[in-house]
Amino acid sequence: MTDRSRTAPDEASTPLADGSGHGTARDQSGRSRSAASDADPGRSGPDPGGHDEHEHEHESRWPLVAAAGAAGLYSGIAIAIFGAVAGVVPPLLGAGLAGLGAIVLLAGVAGWVDEAFLAPARRADGRTDRESYVTTTLLFLATDVSTFSALFVYYFFLRVGIAWPPGEAPSLLRSIVLINTFILLTSSVTFHYGHEALQRGNRRRFLALLGTTLVLGLVFLSGQAYEYYEFVVHDDFTLATGVFGSAFYGLTGLHGLHVTLGVGGLAVLCWRGLRGHYGPDQDTSVETVGLYWHFVDAVWVFLVLIVYVGSAL
Repeated sequence: MTDRSRTAPDEASTPLADGSGHGTARDQSGRSRSAASDADPGRSGPDPGGHDEHEHEHESRWPLVAAAGAAGLYSGIAIAIFGAVAGVVPPLLGAGLAGLGAIVLLAGVAGWVDEAFLAPARRADGRTDRESYVTTTLLFLATDVSTFSALFVYYFFLRVGIAWPPGEAPSLLRSIVLINTFILLTSSVTFHYGHEALQRGNRRRFLALLGTTLVLGLVFLSGQAYEYYEFVVHDDFTLATGVFGSAFYGLTGLHGLHVTLGVGGLAVLCWRGLRGHYGPDQDTSVETVGLYWHFVDAVWVFLVLIVYVGSAL
């Protein structure tokens, strides 16, 4: 007598998931299906075929937490500057709000990174939708454009509302700016070709170029810190040095914060890449961090042209 249980096809094991967990699995008939798109969002628990379908809703509280923290950080800085200049509110109040906002922002970003990229790597059955993560990343970048645009509008109002060039501003266009720009643009190139290497299955080249991108990001931040040191110590040009000082440090500081977050994302990619979590069809995390990194580089080019070069015109 034939043992039916032996002739039934074995259930395929779930493949190693990307940080965003997209991949393919096989049902009992042997047909390939998308692990992300096969789940019925209106049903939980095992399906009639015996598969345990995991409902995955792309809802998270962490972006909201990060947004609240960013609002507190920006508002606190504004209150501190307003208090120092007008004396209406204690500057220490704004500094405290900014500090609390920074903590909440970092907590929100950390939770977001863990939920979106680290938690799926700890689960053997992590399943998420690549298209969903790429789309939400693009929406996040669209909101970020509004944040930068608000500061650029403030800068443009300064240009038409005060005598130019402002007497308190030193020469901004220095060699360190050109070096930093070259470094950041080079990092976009290394990331792009590293991602291409991953898609071709060249893991060693991918890791080398990804590591290079991370190092270049750290060098850029070091260069910006050195530039601030030169301005503050040697030129006595600080955040409280007139309205132009607040505009300059507001724009470059906001961009520096974004680069810092991007460096954190690159570090996570390196950590996971060394553990073999990525492949030609497992690159959702790489794609989303790449979109963010290229956006940060594009903003820097615009910032250099408007603020650094524009200050000399």
